[in-house]
Amino acid sequence: MNDICHLRWWKSSRSGNQGGQCVEIATSGDTWYVRDSKDARGGRLAVDRAAWQSFVRSVKTGTW
Repeated sequence: MNDICHLRWWKSSRSGNQGGQCVEIATSGDTWYVRDSKDARGGRLAVDRAAWQSFVRSVKTGTW
């Protein structure tokens, strides 16, 4: 796995500041990382680019 200590994390601009039901994402090479914005030191989910693109596509089309 890539060194994830220096990743730049971000969350959607659509995420409100109401105390957060948010996730943050970061990329390194062909790997996309997802974490809970309330627990930055907690676990992270790592998926490859194809899996991430498939997930985003299904969310946008309402099939997820």
